[in-house]
Amino acid sequence: VRPLYALVSQTLRFAPVLEQLLAGSALLRVEKKLSPHLAKVLVYDLLFGNGLRSGGRWKARVRQHRARLEAELARMKVQQKVSRNEDLLGPSLSSAAPQVPRYVRVNTLKTCVEDVVDFFKRQGYSYLGKADSMQDLRGLAGKKFLLDLHLPELLVFPPQTDFHDNLLYTSGHIILQDKASCLPAFLLDPAAGSHVIDACAAPGNKTSHLAAILKNKGQIFAFDVDTKRMATMNTLLTRAGVTAFQLAQQDFLTVDPSDPKYRRVAYILLDPSCSGSGNVQGCSQAPAARTLANTGSPTGMVTRAPQEAAASAQRLQVLATFLHKALSHALSFPALRRLVYSTCSVHQEENEDVVQAVLQESGLAFRLVHAFPSWPCRGLPTFPGAECCLRASPADTLTQGFFTAVLERCEEGAAAPRKKLQVAAKENPQQGEGTEPGAAPKKRKRKKKPGK
Repeated sequence: VRPLYALVSQTLRFAPVLEQLLAGSALLRVEKKLSPHLAKVLVYDLLFGNGLRSGGRWKARVRQHRARLEAELARMKVQQKVSRNEDLLGPSLSSAAPQVPRYVRVNTLKTCVEDVVDFFKRQGYSYLGKADSMQDLRGLAGKKFLLDLHLPELLVFPPQTDFHDNLLYTSGHIILQDKASCLPAFLLDPAAGSHVIDACAAPGNKTSHLAAILKNKGQIFAFDVDTKRMATMNTLLTRAGVTAFQLAQQDFLTVDPSDPKYRRVAYILLDPSCSGSGNVQGCSQAPAARTLANTGSPTGMVTRAPQEAAASAQRLQVLATFLHKALSHALSFPALRRLVYSTCSVHQEENEDVVQAVLQESGLAFRLVHAFPSWPCRGLPTFPGAECCLRASPADTLTQGFFTAVLERCEEGAAAPRKKLQVAAKENPQQGEGTEPGAAPKKRKRKKKPGK
């Protein structure tokens, strides 16, 4: 998995260069059945990577075009008066990677924060305690790490710290997950014993987070349409110690809300396909976005592919229509009390506009919750109440670009934020960077340390 992760990240980083190479070499005009996304990955590996060690049946076909691709690359270097491949990126893109920290979520199904901190100390890392501000996170370097100031079981390491071969990761005691990606499950906050739907679940990080919050008590229904991703997700969840889950190879839009199986579903996490415009190119902990493969295929809701930096107006409209349909469908489950809608997009069309339109359609059935009052970035002021939503970005929150909204049924008995959020609101009436909901790890029984 790790080499593939690196290959996709670097392909994203070199996307502008690869697009010029494909256009100049006319590769896609010759190989008409080769998709542009796959072509970028193969050409990057051929010219900048390991010499195209993988690629299936397309490997030999692309190698046949090596001479013309190398000639086009040489022409581009001469034209731009540079000698290194890296210099083709230009000054704004030539740095090694965006300075987004390495976030490590402690998997409380297997261990606790204190034990993980002790483990890293024994490996030579220096623990600096809980961060007081975003500036503390920006200043991380070397083998130093902090407890995040917002999320209670999230450790923060310097950018590009690699834990893919670490025992804690391979044994499922830690999950490598961007901070913004941890928000949906944290804000959904289902009570132990609840029935929950993870509508677009692959690769499973959010599902495992939900299971940890539920303490493996209750039931998670997780949906995905792809066989291989289902197998990968099953492996990840098993490694993480998740037991209370059912995987279904099914498009969430085809799930019948009236099915008796889902009569107790009170919580839904909806993180559907989007443009992926919030994904930071080159960030090693950001997997390729869950995106629509093309503008005419809404059923490709869990297709992942490298993303261009900008989405066309037409594409955004198609995405917005699909997202609107997905959110409306999720709100139709009869026992639903609380829902979190999230995307890895920065576009208003996929975020605030979708939430506003669906809320208007629902009448008085659902309302927006003013979630996480101390979170520094709020929704764009496009409609009254949009400030209830959360946004995230590399510049403001040191994360991937992300959007989150919490919706709650208005009728009596609807689920409210549980005790940890209510207490935090009382203790922190003003917004700021300091104390966050549930940020201090609770004292708990110490579990067996991995590697002992």
